[in-house]
This record gives sequence, structure tokens and C-alpha cells, in this order.
Amino acid sequence: MKTLLHLWVIIIFITTSACSQTTTETEEASPLQSKLGNSLQGPIQKPTSGYGSDGSYQVAEINFTNPQYTATQVSIFYPQGITSPRPTIFFSHPFGGEDKDYNIELYNFIAKKGYVVVFVPYRTIDISVNHRYQTLWEGFTKAAADYPNIIDTQKVGFMGHSFGGGASIDLAYKAFTEKGWGQYGRFLFTMAPWYSFNWNSPLSTQEQLQNFPSNTKMITQVYDEDDFNDHRMAIDIFKNINIPNAEKDFIYIKSSTVNGYNYVTDHAMPSSRTTFDALDYYGVYRLLDAMMDYSFNGNSNAKNTALGNGSAAQITMPSYNGQSMTPLEVTDNPVPKYLQAKYQFKCGDTTNPRVSYCN
Repeated sequence: MKTLLHLWVIIIFITTSACSQTTTETEEASPLQSKLGNSLQGPIQKPTSGYGSDGSYQVAEINFTNPQYTATQVSIFYPQGITSPRPTIFFSHPFGGEDKDYNIELYNFIAKKGYVVVFVPYRTIDISVNHRYQTLWEGFTKAAADYPNIIDTQKVGFMGHSFGGGASIDLAYKAFTEKGWGQYGRFLFTMAPWYSFNWNSPLSTQEQLQNFPSNTKMITQVYDEDDFNDHRMAIDIFKNINIPNAEKDFIYIKSSTVNGYNYVTDHAMPSSRTTFDALDYYGVYRLLDAMMDYSFNGNSNAKNTALGNGSAAQITMPSYNGQSMTPLEVTDNPVPKYLQAKYQFKCGDTTNPRVSYCN
């Protein structure tokens, strides 16, 4: 009961209205334009060049009925006019984020840069964690099977926020090892992850972590003002996953005040539903952009931004009228900054299947 109550709290925090989507199956590509225009909230605007700047592609979208959640649709966002499949991000949303509008600007950003992203809604209040994982998995695999002219499964990233961040570990492992996805490029990008479970696997999560393919790369992010998900969950996975330190970075993002505007690093970050500002672009999109270039295109210069181990290119945040946003903190040996009592979902809670790995 305690966990369910906390779940409702996090849902209310993330989204203030019930999410609903059409059940009509649509398999014709149609241009999708940004709903927020080109301006960001706050004084600092989008980068105009380099990593994090918008790409040149128009965005197209395909929707089809979600196999395990038929009242909703799976959405594929991709560069309009492509003639061959493109590297693809499989995105797992947070609790309460089942409306694609919650992170529509992220999907637009990925597609504008020339890549594909697949979004699969799952029920926030569902029969089990396993069924949420199954919903994500079946949506991802159906998208890949039905649209091979758009989705290149040889180069893939698994990206997720909160529940989706925790789920991305198991789902990525299954895709990499059972499906062979990511043979020529693969990465994980987790943000403020919740507990990590393993679904329909003979291996424990720890066994999965110790056997990730050697070409896997990883960024893990946590946010200073997040008081929902204990950072120890992110630290646990980061430290136990068998990825060399040279190919993974743990990134800690702090809040800033610039020209009277507060850039807040709470659990709703990143999102384009309520607050959409420079934290989204410079803290998340910029690093994702570089990670895609490094992982999918083999651009070694991109590594200095994506996985720079604290390089200036990686940690430097923008400024306005001489006031700078707080630089990113990057480490290969993260430690908790706060007591577990700060968080709604503590690493030491019995709900966590990896409670014995909490620091």
C-alpha cells in the first residue's frame, strides 16, 4: 500500500492530467511539427551549432496499435524522406508519461538529427512490473519487425527516464543478446532511474549486468533536486554493469539561477510538457546528440562531449549576460550526496529487487 501511494504521488507530480490516445491505427507518415516553437523558457536559448543544435530534417510519424495496451498507439518518429533505415532509439517513459506529448520535443530532436525513435506507452497502474516490461518489449519488437525500412536494429540505443530508466537495462540486454540488436553500435542512456527488474529471463539482473556486450556505451544522469528516486539505484547499476570506465560516465546535474530564471533539476526533468528550457537541450539533448554520433557513426571527436570524463566540452554549460549555468559533474566513481530519507523511492526499500546492492 505504501508503494502504491508513493506511485500515485509520482504520477501526480509528473503529469497533472489523465493521458489518453486515439485507438485509430495510422500507418501513413505525416509531418510532425514542434508544438512549442523554437523558443525555450528562460533567458538561454537553443544552441545554434555543434552538439545539441537542431538538425535539418523534417519529422514524420507513424502510429500503430500498441499490442499490449490496445487503447494506445506505438509511435515511430523518423526523418521525413529517408530512403534507408536509420539508427534507432527505443525510449521508455516514466510513470505517468504515457502521452507522447510529455517528451515530444525529445522525439522531434532525435528525428531532426537523422535518427529514429520509438515510443511505447505502458499502463502506469498495471497488473505488474512484468507486464509493463512486456508492453514495452512487444511494442519495440513489433516496430522493428514491421518497419525495417525505417528502423536499423544494427545500431540502437535504449533510453529511459525513471521507471523507464530502470526498465531500459533489462530490455536492452534482451535486445542485444536475444535479438542481436546493436551489432554495429549500441548504448544506454538512463535518467533518474527507478528500480531495475528482470523480466522473462533465466538470468538475474546482476548476471545481465556482468554480461553486456563489449561495445555497449552508457550515460547515466541524476538530478540534484530529485526527491523521488534515490540516486543509489543509478549508482548501483552504473558500478555493477560490465562497461569499461572509458565507455561510460555518471553525470550529476545541478540547478542554476540565471537572470532571475530558475533552472530546476527535479524529477520532472527532462520533459517538454510543462518546463522546456536550456536544461533539456544542454543537459540532455547535447550529450545524447554526441552519444549517437559516437556510437552510431564512430566519430571519435564526439566522445569528448558524450563520454569526456569531465572534459570542458562535456561539462561546460551556457551563460547569459555573464551568468553561467552550473557545470555538469562527471565521475566514474559516484557516491550518494543525500541520505535515503530524502527520497520517496529509497534504494533500501523492499520493493527494490537489488536492495542488497545499495551503497
